[in-house]
Amino acid sequence: MKIEINNLHFTYPGEIIALSGINLSIESGEKVAIVGQNGSGKTTLVKHFNGLLLPTNGTIRIGDWDTKDHSVAELASRVGYVFQNPDEQLFNSDVKSELGFGPRNLGYDDDRTEELVEDAIELTGLDNYRDTNPYDLSPTWRKMVALGSIIALDSPIVVFDEPTTGQDAQSVEVIARIADELHSRGKTLITISHDIDFCAENFERIIAMSEGEILLDGSVLEVIAQEESLATTFVDPPQLTRLGKELGFDQTVNDQASFLGAYRLSHEQN
Repeated sequence: MKIEINNLHFTYPGEIIALSGINLSIESGEKVAIVGQNGSGKTTLVKHFNGLLLPTNGTIRIGDWDTKDHSVAELASRVGYVFQNPDEQLFNSDVKSELGFGPRNLGYDDDRTEELVEDAIELTGLDNYRDTNPYDLSPTWRKMVALGSIIALDSPIVVFDEPTTGQDAQSVEVIARIADELHSRGKTLITISHDIDFCAENFERIIAMSEGEILLDGSVLEVIAQEESLATTFVDPPQLTRLGKELGFDQTVNDQASFLGAYRLSHEQN
């Protein structure tokens, strides 16, 4: 399902300008990371996708829907939003009820709801916690419950807000695996993140924002190669990218596989 943004402006109360004339298209099935320093406008932008914010001027279309014409509850059927802080999202007394709330609210029958809940439990590894109160779980597992509650919506677009914050390496790997699985099902995946290494390794397109505008927009390798432009957003290229540059690699690298390939090629040439 395509996201189409035309001349989007947004101003917070007090005449605080957050977005200035954003024009952007995200095609169905893309895997997009939005990066930038705090205050760059990335979270404000994405909160327009599910109607949490409405444009001061301009339009946002999710498929054939103008977000101004639909409620947040209606837009949840098209855009699932995983909040950075799971505690802002969880309110049921046990994990299974939490995961089932969304699909029931969207009008799915009991059989379909059960199917979606079980799929979300399997993807997030929550089987042993289905009857547990989410607030009796660790922050890492509460994050999984929040993620599972959005997976269970089966929305065509899924937004991750700072998915790796507070997560250990193993949990980050699980989140990356879930993202890959959802993408393989044809979902559009969007993340807002300060974790440029995670973005470079797991997403295909990066949008870098600064002061309410899009500064860079392109494939991962195109964007992370532009070190000087990225610096203006206070985002450094990934560690492996910087190391590859220091070692004199001819190509830009973004993950372990591309780094090792460039390293071998460099040694063969020497």
